[in-house]
Amino acid sequence: MKNNFNKGLILTSLGSFWWGFIGVIYFEFVSFIGHVELVVHRCLWTAVMLIITTTFLKKWKIFINITSNFKIIISLFFSGFLIFINWAVWIYAVASDQIIDASFGYFIMPIISVLLGYIFFKESLNKKRIFSIILVFISILILVFLNLKSLPWVGLIVAFSWAFYNLIRKKINIDTDIGLLIESLFIFPFALIVFYLIFKNGYNDFSISKPGLSLFLILAGPMTVIPLFLYVRGVELIGLGPTGMIFYITPTLQFILGYFYYNEEFSLVKFVSFIIIWFAVIIYLKDLYETN
Repeated sequence: MKNNFNKGLILTSLGSFWWGFIGVIYFEFVSFIGHVELVVHRCLWTAVMLIITTTFLKKWKIFINITSNFKIIISLFFSGFLIFINWAVWIYAVASDQIIDASFGYFIMPIISVLLGYIFFKESLNKKRIFSIILVFISILILVFLNLKSLPWVGLIVAFSWAFYNLIRKKINIDTDIGLLIESLFIFPFALIVFYLIFKNGYNDFSISKPGLSLFLILAGPMTVIPLFLYVRGVELIGLGPTGMIFYITPTLQFILGYFYYNEEFSLVKFVSFIIIWFAVIIYLKDLYETN
C-alpha cells in the first residue's frame, strides 16, 4: 500500500512538473511558427499518439463500446470543444508572453472546480472552502475593475474551460485516454482543414524541407499525452485529494518561468490579486489535507 502511494506521488509530481516546466519550455521554444499552426499540430499529433497508445494497450473494444453510447458521445463532443479552447488559449498565452496570466488560471481552477462540484454534484462545502472561493472571486474582481488594460482573460478562459471540462468528464466517468482520443478525433478534421489552408497559403513551417523542425513539432502529441498519463495514473493510485495538492506544482513553475526566466511584466494590481489567490490556495490545501 505504501509503495503504491509513493509511486502515485512520484507519477503525479512528474506529470505536474512536465506540464509546468517541460511543456512551457517546449511550446515557448516552438512558438515562433505562430500559435495557430502550433495549436493545429498539438491537435493532430495528440490524436495520432492516442491512436498508437490505444492500439498498443489493446483498448479498441472499450473505444467501440463508448462510441455506441450517444449520450456519452455528445458529452465528449462538448468536452472536446472545451479542451480545444483550453489548448488554444494556453498556447496563445505562451506564444504572446502571458505565461503568468495562464498560471493564474491554473491556480484558481481547482477552487472553481470545488464550486462546480457543489452546484452540479451537491458536494459539501465547509466554511474554509467557501472562504477560499470568495477570495478567488475577490481577486478576479480586482483584476477586472483595477486592471482593465491588461485583464488576464487568458487565465480566466484557461481556468473555466478546464474546470468545465473536468465537470463533463466527471459526469460520464470513462477511461481518460479513450475519452481524450474521441475528443481529439472530433477536433482532428477541423485541425486538418486549418493546416491545409496554412499550407495552401504558404505559411506552414512543417514541411519535408525542414525535417528537424517537423519532427520536433510532432512531439506536440507526446508533450500532451505523456503528462496526462502520468497524472491520471497517480490519481488512480493515491486519489484526488493528494493529487489536487501536488497539481499546484504546475502553476507555480509556470509563474516562476514567466517572471524570472521570460521576464514577463508583473504589475502591482496583479501582485495583489496573486497574493489573495495564494491565500485562497493555502486555505484550500490546508482544508484538503485536514479532511483527507
